[in-house]
Amino acid sequence: MHSRIIAIVRKEMREVLRDPIYLSLAIAVPLVVTILLGLGFVLDVKNLPVAFYDQDRSSLSREYMYSFTNSEYFHLVGLATDPAQFERMLQSAEVRAVVVIPPDFSRQLNGGRKVSVQVLVDGSFASRAMVVTGYIAAIDAQFNARILSDYLAQRGYVTTNFMPVSTDYRVWYNPSLESKNSIVPGLMVINLMFYPSLLASLVVVREKERGTILNLYCSPAKRVEVIVGKAVPYIAVAFVDYFLMFLLSIGVFHVRFVGNFLVLTLAALLYISCCIGLGLVISVFCKTQVAAMLVTFVALMTPSILFSGMMTPIASMDRSAQVVSRFIPASYFMGMARGVFLKGLGFSYYLLDFLTLVVFALVVYGIAVLGFRKKVA
Repeated sequence: MHSRIIAIVRKEMREVLRDPIYLSLAIAVPLVVTILLGLGFVLDVKNLPVAFYDQDRSSLSREYMYSFTNSEYFHLVGLATDPAQFERMLQSAEVRAVVVIPPDFSRQLNGGRKVSVQVLVDGSFASRAMVVTGYIAAIDAQFNARILSDYLAQRGYVTTNFMPVSTDYRVWYNPSLESKNSIVPGLMVINLMFYPSLLASLVVVREKERGTILNLYCSPAKRVEVIVGKAVPYIAVAFVDYFLMFLLSIGVFHVRFVGNFLVLTLAALLYISCCIGLGLVISVFCKTQVAAMLVTFVALMTPSILFSGMMTPIASMDRSAQVVSRFIPASYFMGMARGVFLKGLGFSYYLLDFLTLVVFALVVYGIAVLGFRKKVA
């Protein structure tokens, strides 16, 4: 049995190594995609272009504007002279927000009265608009606290601790709040789902199109030996991809890594085995390579992006989406990858996820073995 498996592994490995360009693309494409998306897929919102329409033109209004520009979150584009100008700036996307300061801004504040400042935000990108409003609310809170402190001090009140509740923020696991620390490990999970599965989805169906599948039908190798022999070389290629993407995340993107590399590697090996098994299932049941590629994209890539927790935490999804995520191996490895990278969680914490991936692998390889029938259709 072992000799037949080794023979199939050697044959499949020769098939992989026969075309150096194909092998290079199999390894290089996930790395290139990780670099491109890691550099361009950034959720950190900084240097937002902002304009002001200052109708007060006082020292207090300038101080208010300075509270915006004296940070890394906003970049002053210019001062509008009339409503038509800042409307054109918003329409052309020259700015993402316009702050309109009323003409009685300083007079109202100096008189101890409330004043309303209008903020116009470009909502064409909803998530960014929400971030902008959050930044502005935080800046307003700081400015209000400073104005209130000055107001009380002018009237002889002690203002050293006039706020009854103060908040001391400490961010754990990602102190710099850089999106790359969660995005890059997530990209590794998605790439290991799609490209190894895509390669494996062509393994059997390619031989069906060529007619060489008859050699396997006539060979003494059992179905389980054929499936295992065909899976091993692609697991090895995908494992090389994992190792290179890990080095890329640490060496190029400088992602925070505080966990155990062996735990992550064992989880990655199980995950890769599941992905290759899914690709083999598709390859066994499809009749053409085009169909296999389309099914891989629709059935594996799209659900992995949407339901794995890549962009939205699974706990924040509705009930039906959470149920779907339980049938996607990427959702398990996504939690393990980010947990090991950022929190340093060990094997014992993810024991249930490890067992789930083992069961998942046994199921998909079992389906592939049952689906591979050694007969001419």
